[in-house]
Amino acid sequence: MIESDAAVIAALAGIAAFYFWLKRATGWKVFDYLIPLIWIYATPMVLRNVGVLPPSSGAYDVMRTTGLPVCIVLLLIGVDVKAAVRVMGRGVAVMLLGTVGVVVGAPIGYLVVKGWLQPDAWKGFGALAGSWIGGTGNMMAVAGGLELEDGSPMLGLAVLADTVIYVVWLPVLLGSKSFADKFNRWARVDKNRLADMERAALAEEEGEKRSARFEDYIFLFSLALGATWLAAWLAPHLPEMGQVLTTSTWNVLLLTTLGILLSFTKARRIPASHHLAMAILYVFVARMGATASLSGFWQAPAFILGAFIWIMIHGLFCLLGARLFRVDVHSVAIASAANIGAAASAPVVAAHHKESLVPASILMALIGYAIGNYAAFVAAGLCEWVSRL
Repeated sequence: MIESDAAVIAALAGIAAFYFWLKRATGWKVFDYLIPLIWIYATPMVLRNVGVLPPSSGAYDVMRTTGLPVCIVLLLIGVDVKAAVRVMGRGVAVMLLGTVGVVVGAPIGYLVVKGWLQPDAWKGFGALAGSWIGGTGNMMAVAGGLELEDGSPMLGLAVLADTVIYVVWLPVLLGSKSFADKFNRWARVDKNRLADMERAALAEEEGEKRSARFEDYIFLFSLALGATWLAAWLAPHLPEMGQVLTTSTWNVLLLTTLGILLSFTKARRIPASHHLAMAILYVFVARMGATASLSGFWQAPAFILGAFIWIMIHGLFCLLGARLFRVDVHSVAIASAANIGAAASAPVVAAHHKESLVPASILMALIGYAIGNYAAFVAAGLCEWVSRL
């Protein structure tokens, strides 16, 4: 058994690094669908259940109380809402309507399958809502806010459902390009929209960029740790209401708000915040896997069925947005990918549809990070209400 805190963190970081190295070194197509996330979560879970990793560790506690909050703030510092709107225009509105579809679809999908799930399954749906509105960081943040206990299978089920739906939904988004002309006629798209987007994307790309310097990392860590301390100090002073709006939830919401506020300052121009956040995040994903139990996975078929119902509702809301706002199929596919797959998938879909929109797709995904925690807690609250019916 690995016991020391340093050895535990080294093992978790090594597992995360291994799967990203394997993806890059081999180019295996399996990683396009069974993304590294699920392997990084599942491997420590197996190692913990066979006794290689410990069930509890001081390293786990520090990663939960400090690592995740720092990650949340770093993810949000780089959000640039104005740039995304300049390039994607009404496509951002379609993404926001898709977010509404995620919030509405969560309790509906959960209502259909809750009879086959444990009483706390609504927390798993809340965590999955975080992923489908923002990304993996939001999933982990919401799971922490909802106080999903170490050892609960619900986060593992959320990760599994996220992966299964991704395998189905990504080909749909990619394949939508083949009927772009018919879709655009149905949505009554302005014939100049695509040209306008490409001009805006080109202008955005011409902005000033530079490589990160060592002092940038010092600035980023000081800001993120300062926000972590402030949120932890303020959260206990705010009122708790029910099982959703707890001190832990307030802590996540305060971190989210502080991160967004920082994005409106010069801190947004500091490079590398997103890459640094993602590095911390995937080690934290491994930490969540190491504290999970294999028990409870018998609920997987029902959980995934609820997720399929849920994603269909999201898709209908995206189609409604396309029709209402007269948005082309390329923007709609990117908007949905920015929700469901976040910054990892939105560029893949953008590159397939319109390569010039890849940078804008990342900006759109960052908007999902910004609203993901707020909206996911609303979805979790609706699911908790359904659980009492």
